[in-house]
Order: sequence, then C-alpha cells, then structure tokens
Amino acid sequence: MKKWNVYATRRIPEPAISTIAKECNVLLNNNDRLSIRSDLLDGVRNKDAILCTLLDKIDKEVLDSAGPSLKVISSYSTGTDHIDIDEATKRGIYVTTTGDILTEAVADLTFALILGISRYIVRGHEMVTQNQWKYGWDPNLLLGSDIHGSTIGIFGLGKIGTAVAKRAKGFDMKIIYYKRNSKKNIQIENELGAKNVSNIDELVEKSDFLSLHCPLNSETYHLIDRSKLKRMKKSAYLINTARGPVVNEEHLIEALENQWIAGAALDVFEKEPPLPNNPLLKMKNVLLLPHLGSATFSTRTKMAKVAAENLLNVLNEKNPIYGANLKS
Repeated sequence: MKKWNVYATRRIPEPAISTIAKECNVLLNNNDRLSIRSDLLDGVRNKDAILCTLLDKIDKEVLDSAGPSLKVISSYSTGTDHIDIDEATKRGIYVTTTGDILTEAVADLTFALILGISRYIVRGHEMVTQNQWKYGWDPNLLLGSDIHGSTIGIFGLGKIGTAVAKRAKGFDMKIIYYKRNSKKNIQIENELGAKNVSNIDELVEKSDFLSLHCPLNSETYHLIDRSKLKRMKKSAYLINTARGPVVNEEHLIEALENQWIAGAALDVFEKEPPLPNNPLLKMKNVLLLPHLGSATFSTRTKMAKVAAENLLNVLNEKNPIYGANLKS
C-alpha cells in the first residue's frame, strides 16, 4: 500500500504526528523553532500534504516548490491569513483549519486580560514577590477600574466574540457589538441584552473595554489606527486576542504614551515575538502575553487531533472536519 508524503513544519501535541505516521511518511521539522524559509521550501517538495502552523507563510512560492502532488494544507490554527487560499483553491488544494475548538479557551483568556489590565493583577503580584509592598493595606494602592457595570464593545460577534459576551453577562457588563455585515444576532441580543451598534466608530466611542475578535484580512488590517484610538475614552482599555496586525502598533504606542486610552492588553503583536526595542515592552499601562489564546492542554490536544484528521481525510478522499475552501 502506497504511503503519502507529508511535511510537518513544527512538532505539535500528540497524537497528531504519530496518527499521521501510521498512513504517511512524515518529514518533520523537529526543532523547537519555526521552519526557516529555505527549510520550508525544501521540506514541501514533492509532498502530498503540509501540516503547518499560523507562523508558516504558505504562499505561491511554497506551493510552486511543493509541486502538483500537493493535495492538502492542514493548518494547526483557526485562522488562515498565513495561507494564500486563492492560489491553493486555483490548484485544487484543500486548506483546512482547527475550526472553533479554541473558542472557550480564547474567551477565558480575554477575560483574564480584562481583569489583569484593569485591576493591576501583574503589578500587584510583582510588588509582593519583589518586596515592594512595604506598609500593608493602603487605601490608595493600585486603584483600578470596575469591570461590573462597565461597557464591553465586541468587534466581531462570531463564536469567540459570542463566548466573550456570555462571560461579560456574568460580570453584569453592558454589551455592545459591531458586525461588519449588518445582520444582527437577535438570539444573542435577546439572551444577553447585547446591543448592535451601527458602525465601528460608535463601538469605539462607547466602550470601556474594546475587545477584538475578527479575522485578519484586507478589511481588518490596521483597523484600529490613530483615528479610532483617539475616539476611545481616556479611561478605556483595548484588548486584542485576535491577530496583531488588526491594530496599528505604532499608533497604539502613540496612544499609550499620550494617554489617549488607559491601557492595552495584548496576546498578539504585529511581529511575534516583538523586537527588544519595542516601546510596549517598557510601558506600565500594558499587559502583554506570548500568544497564549488557545494554550491549554485540552484545547491544543484537540486542535492537534483535528489537524491530523483533516489531513488524512483529504488524502483518503473524505471531507475534512473543518475546510476553509474547497467543497466536495
């Protein structure tokens, strides 16, 4: 029986690689780092499938290097902004994702960021562990912002945005949202008392916490720029667990330096990891995480299983669990 040939750009949680290896010859980048470009171009050559991550840029050059044998690109991610889907579709190559498996984990982390930035959780921890807390309870120490009763503005009311809205309801927050298509989510509005606003400027102006939950594409690239940041309340916080380039980072730095907004909590950046000279790294009014949205054992393991099943299903002429382009 013929075995398929697969290039895996990164070791991901088991049982992904071992499952694929039962039916395929797997060439694995076994380093604890991203495949460098030359390794990626060499690795995909004459392969039937690619198992990649969101940091692997799968463009026309990579597809050319893979050649006509390539049938499927299985991405260990929910997003596909790193893949040239149009080019893959032209060539009849399936692109698959891990779908909505990470929804609850990302929503949990979103609220961790909201709590962390508004109540100085990290700074308080550092005060205690670094012996900077000298005088016991202090009526003026690290006074933060209320979450209950405040307004959360959700940009993108998909699966993750909806999960965040449900958590916000538990904190008795006022929930407003904006969807780029004008269709309202009547069910969520009825269940949670959420309100659809007419445009993103209204969302930005009314939010105490502006939380981003949209894909990265040509319409959302640098969506949050200087003009949007200047419209935000001076007491408001920006929360980004979507994709780094949705925010113009240069403009965000300007906003934080000039106190146009109270702070920002980011799990994603324009460049990951951020460069050592990035001004965000030295700011006090930020909370920064190393892209941990889906980082729970359960979530990452489920994602790995689905990535493997997607890949094998396509190779065996079955439908993937989560397909991003071709339909059979």
